[in-house]
Amino acid sequence: MAKQVVTRTYTASIRNQSQVQDDLDALGFAASKLWNVGRWTCSRIWDEIGHIPTHTELTAYLKSHERYDDLHSQSSQRVLQELAEAFNGWYGKLQNGDTRANPPGYRKHGDEHPRSTVTFKSAGFKLDTQYNRVRLSQGSNLKEYWSDFILCKFQTRPDVDLSTVENVQQVKVVWTGDEWELRFVCKVEIDVSGPPDEQTVGIDLGINNFAALAYEDGHSELYPLNCLKQDDYYFSKRLARCDDSNSEQATRLNQKKSSRRTHYFHTLSKHIVQRCVEGGVGTIVIGDLSGIREAKNWGKHGNLDLHSWAFDRFTKLLTYKAEMEGITVEEVSERGTSKSCSCCGRKRGANRVERGLYVCDECGTTANADVNGAENIRQKVSPSSPNLSVNRSNGWLAQPSTFLFDNETGAFAPQEQVTS
Repeated sequence: MAKQVVTRTYTASIRNQSQVQDDLDALGFAASKLWNVGRWTCSRIWDEIGHIPTHTELTAYLKSHERYDDLHSQSSQRVLQELAEAFNGWYGKLQNGDTRANPPGYRKHGDEHPRSTVTFKSAGFKLDTQYNRVRLSQGSNLKEYWSDFILCKFQTRPDVDLSTVENVQQVKVVWTGDEWELRFVCKVEIDVSGPPDEQTVGIDLGINNFAALAYEDGHSELYPLNCLKQDDYYFSKRLARCDDSNSEQATRLNQKKSSRRTHYFHTLSKHIVQRCVEGGVGTIVIGDLSGIREAKNWGKHGNLDLHSWAFDRFTKLLTYKAEMEGITVEEVSERGTSKSCSCCGRKRGANRVERGLYVCDECGTTANADVNGAENIRQKVSPSSPNLSVNRSNGWLAQPSTFLFDNETGAFAPQEQVTS
């Protein structure tokens, strides 16, 4: 049985909730206040010079602010990092024409600051796995004495033993709506079923087909985006009828839409990994889409679809599930994969005659354009043998299997098997 180190997050209840709640409340409120200070600072800089400060710039600028010392320095850095990431995500959408995008807001309900999540990195906590206790550092402003800290007694699930993990990288304190709980982000050594097989599969993420897969053994699959587009259309109409975008009804609709999307990503990643296990795949090669929002303008509707994707989110879910099966996930650049012929290597943009069709003017290969891209992505890690490349022309490249998401069963099935 092979071993592999992966990242896991374990939830734990706090057994001495009544003793530590006031102190944790103070930290949660402090995190919200620091977020609001950073939010105001970003807005002011944006209004004056049109520049959104990076995480590093924002941290350097606010280090001397009194709110920065309400938390441990690493916890304050994490709050400002989350804010910078939120602003960059919004600005990327704005640049590509998504007029519905809103900048990150202030964390405040009337005169009340909500309890924000507080993250403690290595220097901000000390873990005692023998007695199930964790010591959390406070900011200097909240300490009465220099040695003050919050001591939480915790309880994990019976099947979780933190003393056996490789290391605990972070501790997060999260308000659930009723009480505080702990989340331990750990490096864990797990057993996998054996050494990975030699087979590879390439995955191309796209606008019409969320995923196109090209397997080394000679078959391909498409996963259309239909159900997510239907959800976008349905929820957009329902939200348009709401009197206020911040109303309870609008909030419930957005939460339901987000929940359905999360289920889709979990189900798809699980399905793909299971297909890889069944097909003896040891390596998944997926296109790296970081920066794609800034790299190209896809048109008004294309940009809206593009920004409804969760590139990083899906890739992380896929990686997480693949690791459990001993399958490696590699990200590679997508540069040139949509223009090149996966059979002969001819590179010509005009060969992609329309969105779903690729016809090579050199070797005559006719292929589904997304599958051709997926095969090019796969070949960046595992080039094909000459014989296999020749046999691909006008075969499975042009006629992939299509899997649709069935809303009734909540699972994927071949197109002809999905009931209406």
